Amino acid sequence: MKSQFSLPVLAALLSAVTALPAALATPKSADQPGMATMTVTAVGKDGSTPSVTKDDIQLTQGNERKQIASWTKGEKLYLAILIDDSLDSGVAGQWGDLKEFINEQPASTSIAVGYAANSTVFVAQDFTSDHALAAKALRIPRGYYAAGSSPYLSVIDWMKRWPATGDRRSLLLVSSGIDFFRGGFEPIYPDVDTAISIAQKGNINLWSIFYPGAGHYGRSFFLLDRGQINMSKMTLETGGESFYLGYTAPVAFKPYLDELSHHLANQYLLSFAGDGGAKGKLVNVHLKTELSGVEFMYPNQAYLPPSK
Repeated sequence: MKSQFSLPVLAALLSAVTALPAALATPKSADQPGMATMTVTAVGKDGSTPSVTKDDIQLTQGNERKQIASWTKGEKLYLAILIDDSLDSGVAGQWGDLKEFINEQPASTSIAVGYAANSTVFVAQDFTSDHALAAKALRIPRGYYAAGSSPYLSVIDWMKRWPATGDRRSLLLVSSGIDFFRGGFEPIYPDVDTAISIAQKGNINLWSIFYPGAGHYGRSFFLLDRGQINMSKMTLETGGESFYLGYTAPVAFKPYLDELSHHLANQYLLSFAGDGGAKGKLVNVHLKTELSGVEFMYPNQAYLPPSK
């Protein structure tokens, strides 16, 4: 049978097939050369929902005043819920509040659920807009049998797997904050700064809710103090917040989750231009406004991608 394709057409098809694996192997990046983007949460000090425009904000990079290129209300959100598998099994008594929180998120929010164990993440449910499906992924943690790992390495592991879409991204860690794997007597665990850097480069806000771990070792006041210090540092420097009530298990997650929902509903994407050099770099940023009763939560550093 005579072929229906001419030689030029066959050559074009062969070229396309050859190029396909390379295209699939190269993930699309949401970064624009020389343009930094970060997520900013606008907080009303009286619990109100503030309306903020680009003209209401002053942005500085180091000591230099910067012009804001874009300020848009955040719409789509990818929200990951990471549960430390070494937590006391009593935390499952809070799943009713957590399920309610998941189901009340807007349709524009995709939610994933994972469990931190062995310093990695077991993804129980990948990102989905079916919130009921995400809520079904909640289970009782394995407790003592999952101890011995680092929740911070799990945070790092999961963030590295996420696709870059340019949309808002947040991760909620439910943990004691104790690093059983690499934690020592130093006040800051060795992987916390790495987690912060990766989150800042990927424009990911980190949040946390404290809950004690299983077993006697997981209830040491010294270790609990270290855990809360490290989770607070990680969340504060990435534009999020840590929720805890001393060293004891919270009576209910609902007040924390209600506040988190309020924060997530009042987020903006801010972009500004700058020179990221050949390799890209993190730069110190500061925001302020003259609006009364309004404050901002945002990363203390923004990532400028490579300029070329």
